[in-house]
Amino acid sequence: MAQLLPGEYATLAQGTYLEGLAVDHQRNVIWYSDVVAGGIHGVTPQGTKVAVLDPDRMWTGGILVNADGAVLSSGQGGIRWNDPESGRGGWLIDTLGGSPVNGINEMWPDGEGGMFFGTLDIESVIAARPARPTQLWRLTRDGQTHLLADGLCFTNGIACNPGLAQFYCSETFGQALAWDVTPDLQLTNRRVLLDRNDCDGLAIDSEDTVWIPGVYSPGIIRRVTPAGKELPPVTTPPGATTQVRFGGVDGCDIYITLVPADAGECLRTGRPLSGTSSLRRGRSAVPGIKVGTTRFDLI
Repeated sequence: MAQLLPGEYATLAQGTYLEGLAVDHQRNVIWYSDVVAGGIHGVTPQGTKVAVLDPDRMWTGGILVNADGAVLSSGQGGIRWNDPESGRGGWLIDTLGGSPVNGINEMWPDGEGGMFFGTLDIESVIAARPARPTQLWRLTRDGQTHLLADGLCFTNGIACNPGLAQFYCSETFGQALAWDVTPDLQLTNRRVLLDRNDCDGLAIDSEDTVWIPGVYSPGIIRRVTPAGKELPPVTTPPGATTQVRFGGVDGCDIYITLVPADAGECLRTGRPLSGTSSLRRGRSAVPGIKVGTTRFDLI
């Protein structure tokens, strides 16, 4: 595999509107979703196609890997799981509080086998109308759900830094927010991390800096300290970044999903997309936090 320098990127795959992204460290596979064309797609770091899961499912915004190898994917109706080896799959969660799930966007492991996740008003997204308020939840390993935060504008990228006991959420069309995390994994002391109404995916590097891409900020990924100080951004290829993840042996490989610069506005207003989307591999000057696995009993 060709070694890249910071600022250089290799194209691994293309699609219509790529967003959900996870690095499967055990298989050395990158899983990504195509929100509009559908499916969870797997490729190697060299770009070799591996598999396609749930090929007809649209609106997947988040992907995680379970400890048994199953791939978890969020979206309309809840969170599904798929085992790439056996081809089996099913629903991890499709109801909240006894009601069917409208939609779920990004997910992040809670460090105890379960996950944090944010809801999404996918019905309104599909209809190209303003989205209704969304929430942050925790799903425990044994299937219990706990509401963590309510009344959010539009939950998108989320991440938890256990070392600092801080939780972050990109509230698209709102702000990037931060909370303190209590010992029992509740959220408290909500505050603004980045005062921009353009925050999409989210990742954390080894220096605790929060990486925040935005669909209305083409060509860059913003970087913010846990105290909210904005640092020089990371340069990306033309287009808008929807998600970023770290990988590689040293943690310095970065994977990003890129969409056309006007893609966010096209989805918001229901207009056709102006171009294609791509998955790129690059290099970071500092290593990043590799997203861990959940430990649900599935397969």
